[in-house]
Amino acid sequence: MSSHEADPRDAGRRDLEIRRLYRARPRSRFARWSGAALVLLVALAWSSSELRFGDYFSERRMANLERFLGELRPYPLQGKDFDLSVAASWAGEVLRGKGWAAAGVTLAMSVAAIVLAALGALALTLYAARTLASPEPYLPAPRPPSRARLWTWRAVVALSRALLIFVRSIPEYVWAFIFLAVLGPTAWPVVLALAVHNSGILGKLTAEVVENLDPEPLAALRGLGASRMQIAAAGLFPLILPRFLLYFFYRWETCVREATVLGMLGIVSLGYWIVDARARNHYDEMFFFVLIGAGIVLVGDLVSAVAREVIRRAA
Repeated sequence: MSSHEADPRDAGRRDLEIRRLYRARPRSRFARWSGAALVLLVALAWSSSELRFGDYFSERRMANLERFLGELRPYPLQGKDFDLSVAASWAGEVLRGKGWAAAGVTLAMSVAAIVLAALGALALTLYAARTLASPEPYLPAPRPPSRARLWTWRAVVALSRALLIFVRSIPEYVWAFIFLAVLGPTAWPVVLALAVHNSGILGKLTAEVVENLDPEPLAALRGLGASRMQIAAAGLFPLILPRFLLYFFYRWETCVREATVLGMLGIVSLGYWIVDARARNHYDEMFFFVLIGAGIVLVGDLVSAVAREVIRRAA
């Protein structure tokens, strides 16, 4: 037998060892019973009279679906063969009449909101990151700090983190209703609602990034006599910028979507015209405005990828 040929006895021993290891694998009764309970709950949920899967394929529902899909076509083409020139002419009219202005308002609100959120998040991060918000950041103090100074910094960190939790725990639409009652029906309630909520999310994520940084370069800056703010400006910010941009653009995409939804409060944005088109049963316009919002997000994703690639190469 050639040395390159497999010995059948080796293969048999290997199979026996695999079966032995399979039988000896760790078993958890809790995991098994949890899985069985999950399957049972799913079965009970689908057995509910309100969730019968077969009902969604009834003749009436299929007729409604066919009618709805037909009404998504541009109005001049409903019941006719598709003509690209007619569709383009219709889309141009909607864009000139409502689309460009609504998209501009939605984009402006999302950009203003995410910029304010980023500024708030960076400000709170300085006091929420435990490695920076300490009596002597990144280096041991020449002598132990006083109990009062130590507990003061601990209180600052706790309050900053509690504030980040509070502002992100309240949904954007609740913040919007609060600001709407104070500021009236302008774009600012939407902008501030998105900014406050997303500052909590960005602040939490950025604080975690700061705490997971390699401390040696920052300790070197501290050893040269840099102050806390100088460490943040010259050391922290360049190190966290690529990851911060990732979070920034991701939350900006969310702001675009939420600005569209919150426009339903009466701000003349994409959300306003989506609700208006739905109320008038103009599903073709409604779907077109939804596509505009999706297009803004796609462009933002492209800008995000390019910006992060530039930063990555520069770093």
